[in-house]
Amino acid sequence: MKNIQNTKGFTLLETMIAMMIMAAAILLLANSWSGAFMRIKKTQHAFEISALLERKMVEIETKYRGKPLEEISEEEEGDFGEEYPQYSWKLSSKKLDFPDIASTLIAREGGADQMLLNIVRQLSDQISKSVKEVTVTVIYKQPKKNLEYSLTTYFVDYDKEMSIGAPGS
Repeated sequence: MKNIQNTKGFTLLETMIAMMIMAAAILLLANSWSGAFMRIKKTQHAFEISALLERKMVEIETKYRGKPLEEISEEEEGDFGEEYPQYSWKLSSKKLDFPDIASTLIAREGGADQMLLNIVRQLSDQISKSVKEVTVTVIYKQPKKNLEYSLTTYFVDYDKEMSIGAPGS
């Protein structure tokens, strides 16, 4: 009698290799999709934060436009309502600390005379009195650690009186 073998099916080894290839492909697809999902989520947060920073800064600029610098509060804080419960904001303002450039003038070749130094110091003081630095920070509340993103602008009081006196007056 003839020994007839059935060669129409797959062997166990062939089936196991095919399953391993398919499992590796599924694992690669799942990994790339989860990475893409995380990037999309980060992009969405970055977009929301930049939009909220811009919105709050426009509100503050509108609120204090044309007003004396003294009316700008030193600190404020709040939230963005029910629409963005995971975000809050805070404002901080301070007088502009204009650097003292007199030492740079003295250090240059030939130095600087006293009159120039007085004018530079008075001008620096006047700029410091006429400009206020305002920083708005948006806080993104997360379970592990809050993330803070800030935007700074400068308010200038163009109506501030300048008092630069000449020596001997």
